This record gives sequence, C-alpha cells and structure tokens, in this order.
Amino acid sequence: MTRDLGIDDLPIRDELRGKSPYGAPQLDVPVQLNTNENPYELPPELVARIAERVAAAARTLNRYPDRDAVELRTELAAYLTRTGRHPVARENVWAANGSNEVIQQLLQTFGGPGRTAIGFEPSYSMHALIARGTGTGWISGPRRADFTIDTAAAERAVAEHRPDVVFITSPNNPTGTAVAAETVLALYEAAQAAKPSLVVVDEAYVEFSHRDSLLPLIEGRPNLVVSRTMSKAFGAAGLRLGYLAAHPAVVDAVQLVRLPYHLSAVTQATALAALEHTDTLLGYVEQLKAERDRLVTELRAAGFDVTESDANFIQFGTFDDSHTAWQKILDRGVLVRDNGVPGWLRVTAGTPAENDAFLEAVRALKKEQHA
Repeated sequence: MTRDLGIDDLPIRDELRGKSPYGAPQLDVPVQLNTNENPYELPPELVARIAERVAAAARTLNRYPDRDAVELRTELAAYLTRTGRHPVARENVWAANGSNEVIQQLLQTFGGPGRTAIGFEPSYSMHALIARGTGTGWISGPRRADFTIDTAAAERAVAEHRPDVVFITSPNNPTGTAVAAETVLALYEAAQAAKPSLVVVDEAYVEFSHRDSLLPLIEGRPNLVVSRTMSKAFGAAGLRLGYLAAHPAVVDAVQLVRLPYHLSAVTQATALAALEHTDTLLGYVEQLKAERDRLVTELRAAGFDVTESDANFIQFGTFDDSHTAWQKILDRGVLVRDNGVPGWLRVTAGTPAENDAFLEAVRALKKEQHA
C-alpha cells in the first residue's frame, strides 16, 4: 500500500490536525540520558521474584485479571503510608497503565468537551496532549522567568478561566523545580472558589526530591489528587504502572471510564514483586540523587546556568541555539533532551560513568563556544 496521503488527509478531529505525537528521539548512542529513565537494571533477586509471580499468574491467564487490582492497590497504599507521611487506605488508591493513563482517566471523568484544564508551562507536555485527546480545552498558565509558579498570577489565571481541572507538577518536568505546599493550597482554594474543580498534583519524580511529598494535603480536600508512577524511582519504565491517591469518591469516579480489566495479571504480578523490594530500589534512588547533585555542581562550575532540581534530571543552559547545542553533544556520543524550552536542554542523571561522559561532552562544548 502506498503512502499517498497523510494524517491530515484523514477525517480526524480538527483539534488534532497539524499536531505531532509525543516522543523523544530513540537513537543508538553510547550514553542515553534523554528520557528520565532509572539507569540501574533491576537486581537479580527482584528479577527472580518477578519470574515467580508472573509464572503463578500465567497459570490462570485463561481468566480475566482482578478487575479492581485489590492486592496491588493494598500494597501501593502501604508504600504511600510508609513513605508519604500520611495514612492511605486501599480505597484511596487507583492504579492504571502508567501515570499517563491515570491522567487520561481523570480527564475523561472530570474534563471532556465543553470543559477546560489549566497547567503552568513549561511543564509535562502530556497533560496538554491528553487534554486534547479527551476533548478538554487547554489553558497555558504562567510561570516566572526562573520557572517557579508565581502563586498570585496563577490564582488570577484560575479565577479568570474557571478551569475544571488544574495540573500542578512537582517536581516539574522539564525544569526540575518543586512546588511549595503553600502554593498548592492557595491554588486549591482558588479552584474551589471559582467553581468546584479537580486539582491534580503530578508527583512522578517525588522520590528524588529534596522536599517531602505533598500527599498529606489530600486530607480533607476531596477534589485534590496526587498521581505517581513506578517508572522512575522503581526503575520500572517498561512495566507501565501508575497510580493515584485521593478521596475514595475520586477512585469510584474514575472507574466509570476505565476499560474492563485494564491492568493485566502480568502487570499486577510484576508490580507486586517490585513493591516487595522497595528498600533496595529506593537505595538506587539515593545514589541517583547524589549523582544529580554532583551534575548540578559540575555544570555550574563549567559555567552553565542550572535550574534548581528536585528530580532525576537537570535543566541546563543557556544556549543561543539549544538544538545546535543538543546536536553537538550528540556528536560526542551523548543523547540529552531538547524539550523545546528556548535556550535550555535537559539531562537525566545516569550512572557515574554515564554522567562523566556527559560532563566531558558539555565541557568540550563550552570550550568550543569560547574558542
């Protein structure tokens, strides 16, 4: 079949015309630090435990999986209770195929045609993309020049636009900046004053943060949701498991739109195995936090501007032409991310050897710029 037509020649929805799918370049280079993955392979004992649990699940693959993922949600609640400074019950937790599906289900439930969502950009671009995919209008809210949220300006934007869903990303992707609890509380109150609206705090990178989780804020706030993922801290990007914590009514609500049996038995078994090895996996997180902080120090010493980072990545710059800088780093065998933020690039904290290769590449770039 010949490719004599393109996407825009099809009868797709108008708001999708001219858009590009989400994705980072997948290039075969020695050092890949562009997708915020955890660079450490899962330990052998966890791999063995996954094999055991998946083998047990395989014996009943002729049956549908647990539709409500009761055991998995129970263990996720226990993990949140232990690490998030706030008691969480199974009824407060929902899980899906990656935090992106969690966001999609929330927008299917609380957004949709005739409704709007707001995010403070630059931020995680999938929020706007999923909003578009669910027919939800998207509003780009303000940030300061240092990429932090100006609370007063954000409150005014919420009051003006009266969105149905408010996204707050902490730590923020791609900048790495965390959001203070006071800002979240102020925006929550502003959202409820405009009209009862859902406020979603995306904590995909919170385990890497210098700050505590914002999870305790859900207490007494039925329209506040905290979303998480196992892709980053748990080193399980290939698993595709995300989850949320919220009032039980929110958990009940998203089940109105979830697909039947959306979490496979294999996914649930693998996630449960990973949760059994939480302490080991969080040990890798501590190593990555140390490497993240080392990169910040070394980049600043090399003369780069660096945004404060509470994530497993660093935004650095500034460049007259960030894409050209990205290419020159790539030419030295290191793949980082050009997120489209003018003048800035983003690098994921890797292993010490990977980070050394990155630092060598950017130091060479800096010398070239001053030659």
